[in-house]
Amino acid sequence: MMRKKHSHDDQENADRWVVSYADFITLLFAFFTTLYAISHVDLGKLARFSGSMKSAFKVAGAESMNSAVIEGVKPVNYADMGLERDIRAEFTRYALAEAVIISRDARGVTVSFNDDLFFPSGVADLKPEARPLLASIAALARKSRRALALEGHADNMPLKSERFASNLELSAARAARIYAVLLNEEGISPDAMSASGYGEYRPIASNATPEGRARNRRVDILFATAKNGT
Repeated sequence: MMRKKHSHDDQENADRWVVSYADFITLLFAFFTTLYAISHVDLGKLARFSGSMKSAFKVAGAESMNSAVIEGVKPVNYADMGLERDIRAEFTRYALAEAVIISRDARGVTVSFNDDLFFPSGVADLKPEARPLLASIAALARKSRRALALEGHADNMPLKSERFASNLELSAARAARIYAVLLNEEGISPDAMSASGYGEYRPIASNATPEGRARNRRVDILFATAKNGT
């Protein structure tokens, strides 16, 4: 009995190479079938696919790369970032943290001053203490070689003044006064400045509260970003 069992085991072990050989042939067949399929790509379909991809990515690829704008991502303007840093450093020495707001957007870098830093209520005559602030603005403009947009703003409260009929007129007169000082006393070129008055029509806060109205009564000085983005 033991001899028969031994003989049966020897026969089973002797036939195992057949199974391994069959597995090897199967794998080899699959390998060459794959190579054959790869070597017979439908070139027509491949060309149509390639053309479709090029059309789909024509705008999203080369054109958007040239414009350096990716959807949802704004390009960094390092010149404006540097200018903003210089402006903050300049006005830190005046200790005007609550009365000066510096912001940056697509137009450039804007310095917003509470109107009472420059003017008494209801008039367009500059305070003496406003002169150093404008001297700093002029120095920054010369250093950065930026054009200045001078903008006067007001709240929506009725104006009580014998000289000006409306907040619009007052804000325009204040912007013009700053323009004149920068031109005549600081030597800024008239070609590098503009002056505008917007009255109550461009608020940055609600006029329903005293705090909001105080923010809206302001003088904005914009250091305009150059058109070529430099």
